Amino acid sequence: MRKTTYLLPILVVVIAGALSSIFIVDEREKALVLQFGRVITVKEDPGLAFKIPLIQEVVTYDDRILSREVGPLEVTPLDDRRLVVDAFARYRIADVKQFRQAVGTGGIELAERRLDNILRSQTREVLGSVRSDSVLSTDRVSLMNRIRDAAIIEARGLGLEVIDVRLKRTDLPQANLEATFARMRAEREREAADEIARGEEAAQRVRAQADRTVVELESDAGRESEIIRGEADAKRNAIFAYAFGADPEFFEFYRSLAAYRAALTSGNSSMVMSPDSEFFNYLKSDTGRP
Repeated sequence: MRKTTYLLPILVVVIAGALSSIFIVDEREKALVLQFGRVITVKEDPGLAFKIPLIQEVVTYDDRILSREVGPLEVTPLDDRRLVVDAFARYRIADVKQFRQAVGTGGIELAERRLDNILRSQTREVLGSVRSDSVLSTDRVSLMNRIRDAAIIEARGLGLEVIDVRLKRTDLPQANLEATFARMRAEREREAADEIARGEEAAQRVRAQADRTVVELESDAGRESEIIRGEADAKRNAIFAYAFGADPEFFEFYRSLAAYRAALTSGNSSMVMSPDSEFFNYLKSDTGRP
């Protein structure tokens, strides 16, 4: 009975010690075994691992690809046109031992603050070496690659591997943005005024051409009408001449009736003439001769 009383606590202590010496490395993590703050072992393969209880401790770090947002950053390209840039980076802890030595107990939070400084510094340096037009155009892809390559070199000292760097937003500051919009609006208004002026000029040419065409058509129509009228008068005179030659007396009678019809109508001016005037010859006699 006494042996059981002594053995049970010893067994509990042995089991507790055995359990505390075992730890599990997740497939998404890397683990460091520390002894008095010094790195003893690096565990990168998932599964069971062992450590000395009480003396050694285990620290784990995420082995997945992580993201880091870089807040709005103001840069000044070569043309002194300030820009506000938002960026983000994707990275992973490549060397956990070096990472631990670089950041100590600060962990991932301290590492990300240092990575922010690296990204901000490289972004200012790269974007400050080109004109703003290059930053705002498709050339920004090569600029992002330059920032990434420079950040890769500096981040190695932290045990980090920078995988990618992207510029999310590249805008002008609000004051510059309003000035740019005003300049763009003035430019569009000038272009619109030029288009209106060119349209008015084209309209004037069309109207002038139309007026010229109208004058030409009216002139041609007037000329043709005069020709037709002249031809008709010639035919009429020819008919009159033929009629006169065929029967001069009848022709003279016809002309006198036409004269009576034109002269003796209501509303005409009064005529004062002698009754024995030759005008009334056919009113006095059917032959028209006295």
